[in-house]
Amino acid sequence: MMTDKRHVSGAGYPRKSARMRRRTGAMALAAIFLPAAGCSHKNKDMLDFLQAHEHEVSAIEYRVGVPDGIEISAPRILEIDGEMHRVQPDGKINLRLLGEVKVSGMTAKEIASKLEVLLSKYYQDPKVNVRVSGYNSKKYYVFGEVGGVGPRVYTGRDTLLEVIARSGTSFLSWTSQVKIIRPSPDRKERREIIVDVDRMIRTGDTSANILIEPDDIIYVPPTPLAWVGLRIRELLFPVSPVLDAYVTPATVMDASDEYDDDENDTPGNTRRFGPRRY
Repeated sequence: MMTDKRHVSGAGYPRKSARMRRRTGAMALAAIFLPAAGCSHKNKDMLDFLQAHEHEVSAIEYRVGVPDGIEISAPRILEIDGEMHRVQPDGKINLRLLGEVKVSGMTAKEIASKLEVLLSKYYQDPKVNVRVSGYNSKKYYVFGEVGGVGPRVYTGRDTLLEVIARSGTSFLSWTSQVKIIRPSPDRKERREIIVDVDRMIRTGDTSANILIEPDDIIYVPPTPLAWVGLRIRELLFPVSPVLDAYVTPATVMDASDEYDDDENDTPGNTRRFGPRRY
């Protein structure tokens, strides 16, 4: 009995098509879910970074340290009204009527409440307001391609966008790759994230405008082209004094040749450059 080869060959097509359909379906699902997984991973990094340390970072919650300055307002209490004090190395301030009062590690609101309790021995229902007048105890750090590198005073209100705006950038600054490092002696506690500040400025989306915390390190890297230029400059640095030694005298001689003395200023000799001397 002869076998219909066309029938056998044709029977193979549906099985192959089914495999292809399953493979195509798997690729489609991967195309849908992989980008979502990438976004989810990026969002998780942002949440981990923001929630890694639950510090109180608003201006009201700033905790005073050495050598911060505070100003006390208490209109009904002349002994301390309008007093300005710097927190001493032992974390205390010295007030008339109350003597030494420990304030280090407290917020302005907590200091005011403590003073009200202490003053209640002398005054009925005392009211005190305290504000931080000098932020000196805490710092964060800015490095890279910015106008000025080094420590900055931490106020509790500092955001990434504000830090970049105050530091100043140039065409060498890669502001779409700004790195924020939240240091810690414990490796497990260290956090690091890259924020696209350029996109934030361009679109107005401030969801990644992170509140800076004490000891944070903000690094603005050079653009790839700027990096190449800086490396070339670094390589040429050892020989640049030698090049200057040859180039500078030649430049001076060329410049002197552009001027003629008054003695040679005759109808036959024309002045090529330079102002006329009288």
